[in-house]
Amino acid sequence: MKDKSMVMRIGVCLLSVGLVFAISSYAGRRPPYETVHDMDPALLPPVITPEDDPAKAPSDAIVLFDGKDKTLKAEWVTGRDNPPKWKVDTEKGYMEIVKKGGGIRTKKSFGNCQLHIEWASPKPPTGKSQGRGNSGIYFMGKYEVQILDSYTEDNYKDNRTYADGQAAALYGQYPPIVNACRKPGEWQTYDISFLAPKFDKDGKLVRRARVTVWHNGLTVQNNVEYWGPSGHKKKNPQYRRHEEKLPISLQDHGNPVRFRNIWIRELPEQ
Repeated sequence: MKDKSMVMRIGVCLLSVGLVFAISSYAGRRPPYETVHDMDPALLPPVITPEDDPAKAPSDAIVLFDGKDKTLKAEWVTGRDNPPKWKVDTEKGYMEIVKKGGGIRTKKSFGNCQLHIEWASPKPPTGKSQGRGNSGIYFMGKYEVQILDSYTEDNYKDNRTYADGQAAALYGQYPPIVNACRKPGEWQTYDISFLAPKFDKDGKLVRRARVTVWHNGLTVQNNVEYWGPSGHKKKNPQYRRHEEKLPISLQDHGNPVRFRNIWIRELPEQ
């Protein structure tokens, strides 16, 4: 009986290994391909036209701000769905946060996306720590990439703040790999690839939000997961089920930060 039982156990183990191998092999395939190097024209990616100037939107992008007041009003609203009060300088092509202007959000909703945005902190700089050129980009209104004047000439002795709150940080969660800030008043660029979180039908989290950030052309966040929604002093932020697509927000933190050349590309699941 013992020998028979042992044989059965070995058989079950071998079957389990076989199933795991089969599942692993299947999972390693590259959907939607059924064969490698498939020549089916339906599988070829769509053709877009890139621009020589990275500030300019490629042909498949949605322009969210191009320096014109009508674009600001067409693409953005306040938190209460009112027209934005931010100042627009059409000659220089930027918009600026004004006193008590409030934050703004896109009229359209987005999930997976690539965002290009340029910003400049005030010159001369005023304030210290989190009061110096502070704003933020909130994907889905929840997951923040920080904007801050983090420029330093003396290894942070002139203006120090917490690491997970400086420019290009995932606020309250991950500091950037390096500080790539330019001087106050100079234009800076963020190019951000954002992957939205996913929930199952019961609202259980099956994938965290994930982001890669390039600050002035340098990778400063490399495929990093958000622990949960961003917030001040949130040690254990918790995901809660939400829509697959939601607006992107720009924060008013009381500093006259400027923005220009904002465009976005919606990205599919891969």
